[in-house]
Amino acid sequence: MENTAKDYSHIKGWGIDADPKNDPTYPMRKRSNEDHSGYSWKRPPLQPIDMEVLHSNERPNVTAVFGTSAPPSGLSGMLRRYAFQYGEGSFGHWLPLLLADRVNVVEGILDDLKRGQAPNIWAERGMNAEWKYNRKGLLQNLAIGAVVLGAAYAYFSSDKD
Repeated sequence: MENTAKDYSHIKGWGIDADPKNDPTYPMRKRSNEDHSGYSWKRPPLQPIDMEVLHSNERPNVTAVFGTSAPPSGLSGMLRRYAFQYGEGSFGHWLPLLLADRVNVVEGILDDLKRGQAPNIWAERGMNAEWKYNRKGLLQNLAIGAVVLGAAYAYFSSDKD
């Protein structure tokens, strides 16, 4: 490779940050502690905690803003509570969270059925797009699912002597 400098001046905006006198972050890098008085601002109130919020055991408290759209409940909630007993660098944290997501899907389908609504699994799983753009893969996945379900049905319905 060549180590020769090339002229990129024809590219709009090239080298815009090359001049330290024109660097907007330059004063920030050289601040002293007494200059931080310019940062004084009143902290806004924290989001109120009015439901169970799971947070990392690596933090002393919850973050300033957090999601409350789906608080933990049911079996998936139990799995999530278990997962948050472990640090974020552990499989004991992430694997139960993955499993809890899958369990939550089944809980949602059962909740729909309990309320008398039949879930439209074909649309919710994006099967129309699969049919349009990946028909072979969709048919392959449906065939594999049918074989697995048939084998499970045959196994559980057979007489065990």
